Amino acid sequence: MRILVVDDERAFAEVLAAGLTAEGFVVDTVHDGRSGYLMAATGAYSAIVLDLMLPRLSGFAVAARLRADGVRTPVIVLTAKNGEFDEVEALESGADDYLRKPFSYPVLVARIRSLLRRPTEITESVIAIGDLVMDAARRHVRRAGVHIELSGREWMILEILARAAGTVVSKEALLGEAWPDEADDVNLVEARVSVLRRKIDAPFGRRSLETVRGAGYRLIDDRPAADRHIEDPA
Repeated sequence: MRILVVDDERAFAEVLAAGLTAEGFVVDTVHDGRSGYLMAATGAYSAIVLDLMLPRLSGFAVAARLRADGVRTPVIVLTAKNGEFDEVEALESGADDYLRKPFSYPVLVARIRSLLRRPTEITESVIAIGDLVMDAARRHVRRAGVHIELSGREWMILEILARAAGTVVSKEALLGEAWPDEADDVNLVEARVSVLRRKIDAPFGRRSLETVRGAGYRLIDDRPAADRHIEDPA
């Protein structure tokens, strides 16, 4: 599998590329955001390791442009920026995962391999919670007929909650499904749920993704009772 490393610290990028090559990956490296975007946009890569503080085009912008172009290649951000809002912005821009420098190399490899996994079976093609509709076969999400772009991790969390249909799912359960190699860090779930709310609820003035204090999260049909007979438009 081919990996693209986008990092302006050349020595670091080369060391990282050597390590990933030893793990069996084919690795290309570039050192600015513009070049990273152009190479990633070809769709030739299985995953992208992306720094945020890049010349010519920031990592935030690279991720956002790729998603706007319809490129769904998994992106893991690897950065020295350690603020909570930096992480949220990266995830909102379209990144699938976020790892801070200095980092554990085995953890990075495990996260890349986790991102590369794909479900082998889909049990139901379409899941609807009110006017929030997920098409599992095409990995499309829409609310009230409006298409919503989600990253791979966001999709996984939303699908788990949607299939639970109003039942509370614990943070630990979500973490175990979406981050099998990070079973102790529920902050990963909290950050991604925050991003999900900004995508599926906030633009529509909704509160369907609920936090149940001390228990976890659940996804509900929060429409007024009088509106629940109206079918979601195709």
